[in-house]
Amino acid sequence: MISYKHRFHGRNSLRFVYTNGKTYRSTALALRIVDNARTVNYRCAVVVSKKISKSAVKRNRMRRRLYEIIRKNEKLIAAHTDIIVTVYTDQVATMSASELEETVLKLLQQYHE
Repeated sequence: MISYKHRFHGRNSLRFVYTNGKTYRSTALALRIVDNARTVNYRCAVVVSKKISKSAVKRNRMRRRLYEIIRKNEKLIAAHTDIIVTVYTDQVATMSASELEETVLKLLQQYHE
């Protein structure tokens, strides 16, 4: 899990990313990223809808896996960046860890190009 200072607090902070962010999409998930000069640290949120899985256990598992990948690779994320990871399939729960990490890193790489 990422630390408290790297999480979003309140829905209004997410609205800024949804309105101004740029989206990078793969088949399983999407990253919406925007530079935010008002923040000191990067912030990240993972969104998993009930449409993806009705089970809260599965949704939380997907969320925890993605937060851990972000935490392990936080050196690749600029300090003033806001990120929202949106999950589009329930395959994220059963994907291998290396495959999931490769997907996230590929989307982050697209942002830096």
